[in-house]
Amino acid sequence: MLSDVMEDYLKAIYELQDEHDPPVATSAIAEHLDVTSPTVTSMVEKLAERGLVDREKYKGVELTEEGRTVALEVLRHHRLLETYLTEHLEYDWTEVHDEADVLEHHISEEFERRLAAALGEPTVDPHGDPIPSADLSEPEATGNTRLADHDAGDVVEVARVSDRDDEELRYLQNAGITPGTVVEVVSVAPFGMVTVAVGDAEQSLPEAIAASIEVRDPDGDAGESEGDDAREGSDDEDDAHEGDEPEDGDGVENDEVLDA
Repeated sequence: MLSDVMEDYLKAIYELQDEHDPPVATSAIAEHLDVTSPTVTSMVEKLAERGLVDREKYKGVELTEEGRTVALEVLRHHRLLETYLTEHLEYDWTEVHDEADVLEHHISEEFERRLAAALGEPTVDPHGDPIPSADLSEPEATGNTRLADHDAGDVVEVARVSDRDDEELRYLQNAGITPGTVVEVVSVAPFGMVTVAVGDAEQSLPEAIAASIEVRDPDGDAGESEGDDAREGSDDEDDAHEGDEPEDGDGVENDEVLDA
């Protein structure tokens, strides 16, 4: 049986691995959890003894397969709880992280199953973070990019925001920048503010906040491909019939219906 603190460490290491390639530095874990480096070193030793992490001196820590599974289970609980608190108990999205941190360790697998079913099997939480599936398989890569990496004139949809800082979440909420919001990059100052248009208003974001916001193409690749396929099919049909005279009774009977 793992303690709540051990599970918190495994979850933190997973989240840091998700942001950067492993191994994860103990200093990064200390900053993430707001604890001292010696405290992290002591806990990492305990986790390594249980086979939950691999530790390489002077390089950092990486989850083992068993540690990854535990982390994904805790994250699934956490993100389902955040979704429930927001959708059904009218919690603000700035409040749910701390509540879920407490509850995530104390729900049964049956409760988790029923909670997911009641919510309609959501795939992301209120902040856009992917909810691990029930089989605890690794979430698929999203292909999201950072808002700070875009140029003036780019139109993007907010996909995911960091939930670590309540003040930052409140700032984004007041600015109307939440997952699903489409924004246009107005200007990018060198090493400075990123200004975006949200509806009729403009909002200026510090570079650090813009770098923490993940965005995607608002139209999606699928829609673009579908249109391209339809145009290609039309072109192919034109080429096939160009210069041909259909024989009596032919043409209409043998035409294929193209799905747009």
